[in-house]
Amino acid sequence: MTRIDELNAYGNTLEQTLALKTSPIAVKMLRTENDIPEYALRPKRDRNDHLAQCQAFGLSRYQGKTVAMLKEDNWCWGPLFAYGLIRQEVADNYQELQNDLKHIPMLEYGKYIGILSAPLKTAKFEPDLIMIYSNTGQLRHMLHVLSFIGEGLIETPLYPVASCAFAVVPALSGQPCVTLPDPGEIGRANVGEDEIIFSLPTKNMANLVSQIKAFDERKMGYRDHAFLETRSDFPRPDFYKRLYREVGLDGNDTPTWPEH
Repeated sequence: MTRIDELNAYGNTLEQTLALKTSPIAVKMLRTENDIPEYALRPKRDRNDHLAQCQAFGLSRYQGKTVAMLKEDNWCWGPLFAYGLIRQEVADNYQELQNDLKHIPMLEYGKYIGILSAPLKTAKFEPDLIMIYSNTGQLRHMLHVLSFIGEGLIETPLYPVASCAFAVVPALSGQPCVTLPDPGEIGRANVGEDEIIFSLPTKNMANLVSQIKAFDERKMGYRDHAFLETRSDFPRPDFYKRLYREVGLDGNDTPTWPEH
């Protein structure tokens, strides 16, 4: 199995085991034109139109398209600054941008010419990072399985603007992050108000998928989770009982309520 095949398999596994609405997205920063696959959609060249970056992600999520977004393809200011496609100094003349640009993470100007996205399960390139649109329960499960190997704590800024920046830039530097979809994603890219974005470097994918599989094998997967009625003295794992006995608390989990 090639590395690309392995990553495609990760995409399928995540989509199926987590019951995701859409495929995780493979994302790669483009350094030169040679990095752009011939089959990739380039909005300005191929359709003579423009997209916001969130809409390009949406085409990858919902239509399975590989989309290359260069400076000329963009119809929103966020990625132009965040991905270093234009100089930050340009913003000095625009008071409307000042507050947001104080907070938005940015890449070095000129390092990249654009960004490439595709569904992880069908991508024909090795990405720099993966973006997973999920609900909060699916996100909780991903962080929970990672917590068992010491990787479940995510320290991330939450900001309501430029999710295209917050979901990409930190993960490029090796930092998994959680991002709120911004108003543009909700209004123009078919992102639900119940969705949130989990981004992680590609190198972290093996641990995430292996842990998700391990939990599934133990019948502790996302699809196995049962929401029980609120009950006292619920059954607990053995280490709970040992801990409680050690500190002088009741370690017995024999229910005092009738079984249903």
